[in-house]
Amino acid sequence: MRLLGKLGLAATACLLGANVAAADTTVKWLHIEVNPAQVKIWEEVARSYEASHPGVKVEMQFLENEAYKAKLPTILQSKDRPNIIYSWAGGVLKTQIEAGVLDDITDQVKGYSDSLTPAALAAFTSNGRVYGLPVALSQVGFLCNKDLMAKAKVDPAGIKTWDDLLAAVKTLKAAGVTPIVVGGADKWPLHFYWTHLAVRVGGKAAFDAALRGENGGFAGETFQKSGELFKQLVDLQPFQNGFLGFKNPQAVGYFGDGKAAMTLAISTVYNLQRALAADKVGLSEDKICWFDFPVVAGGKGAPTDTLGGITGWLITKDSPKEAVDFLKYFVSKDVQTRLAAGNYIIPVVQGADAGLNNAFMKLIAANLAKSNYHQNFYDQSLGPSVGRVVNDVTAEIAGGSMSPQDAAKAIEAARKQGN
Repeated sequence: MRLLGKLGLAATACLLGANVAAADTTVKWLHIEVNPAQVKIWEEVARSYEASHPGVKVEMQFLENEAYKAKLPTILQSKDRPNIIYSWAGGVLKTQIEAGVLDDITDQVKGYSDSLTPAALAAFTSNGRVYGLPVALSQVGFLCNKDLMAKAKVDPAGIKTWDDLLAAVKTLKAAGVTPIVVGGADKWPLHFYWTHLAVRVGGKAAFDAALRGENGGFAGETFQKSGELFKQLVDLQPFQNGFLGFKNPQAVGYFGDGKAAMTLAISTVYNLQRALAADKVGLSEDKICWFDFPVVAGGKGAPTDTLGGITGWLITKDSPKEAVDFLKYFVSKDVQTRLAAGNYIIPVVQGADAGLNNAFMKLIAANLAKSNYHQNFYDQSLGPSVGRVVNDVTAEIAGGSMSPQDAAKAIEAARKQGN
């Protein structure tokens, strides 16, 4: 019927002697990427798509991370909403699906989706229906500055347990080195500590049980213990002065400037610190080291368990078909291989990992490959209302204004309210 309608309109136009040009389609693409080198590649891909698809324009729009999270619910209700939006999947995605603000793209990606890593695609699938495409995997761990660690005679390779980390912090402080930089004002960088401790203390079983409200839910022993261990670190005052006033980009730049020995961060910060350093050069590859989040004595989680993200893109309701078409073009083996070669992503398209040519990125890819439990960020996995409480109370523990027990109870209360 749509085809017949178009033919009818064309015939009418011809009868009237009108000169009808092809209607232009604009695909609005909203992103949060702050690394200009990566955005440059994205722009080149968009222009390449436009060149091979006359009449289609891809319009890139940017919002800062925290502003994006805050404004997205309102943006999605707008008639002028973007067609492609960034996503961390998890409970936030579930909420968006339930709100009816996304397009179901299952049929449009049939066949193509077979090229994607199954676990990554599953993160953007609900009840067998696909609502978005994954673009990258990431791992949270400690990036460290080799020179500052050496100055304090701390061997990063020797930090295997939580007690090892606490001892390293004390040694670094004694040597006059700021042990850890964190963007406390954004709160979510602090939640990495509490969450990763929960992964180490209780493993997947504890998280799944808490979701079901068993064993005290998120007020249970695993999560109180996570807060208590985090408080052990906080009590050592490991962070830079004024850490609760630092936004994450500022903290990443601080690390890139060589002002702190460590930062617990998403693996993408390996590259991002260069872009956000004051000199736009940051720490070179030979100056950076990495170690996985330490294990906890008596913990039930496996040392190979990982915390991180599965990020991707969603298509908003009533978007033109060209939006999905461009997204498939963007999340293709060629583009993913190019981004992997630039050390920007751990790719999700099968075969694109051949582009990885860097020891650090290969290490992260290997870690993720051997992980049997990859926990998505709690502030995304648990949905917006509970996730916000996780971030808030973690910052409260870090600031000394809430006990680990009260923090765990607040998260459980939010979970119950959300059910």
